[in-house]
Amino acid sequence: RFGSALVPWGSLQLKNRQYAKDFKPIDEDCDCPTCKRYTRAYLHALFRSDTAALHHITIHNIAYQLNLMYSIRESIQQGRFPVFIQQFMKRMYGSKEEYPRWAVEALSTVNVQLE
Repeated sequence: RFGSALVPWGSLQLKNRQYAKDFKPIDEDCDCPTCKRYTRAYLHALFRSDTAALHHITIHNIAYQLNLMYSIRESIQQGRFPVFIQQFMKRMYGSKEEYPRWAVEALSTVNVQLE
């Protein structure tokens, strides 16, 4: 809705000028229709003239969330959810110092300690 595309390392604000000449997809590892067809530069330019950019980013964000939930379910079924959380947090935030305090505290209540 606000031009923010979800990616495993955070989010991209595609309205920002830095994406005007970025000809990569939102996420090179994403198989959604938006990432297969459009570049960050195209979506950035589309914001100026058409609300379709929001539609394309929404499609990507839904695909991202569906894939994330699939990965979470799979990790639970395989008994490796704590490892999944460790990897997710490290990729999303980079370092432990950047982890949201509320997430660290909530996970510790279910015996998942972030390293």
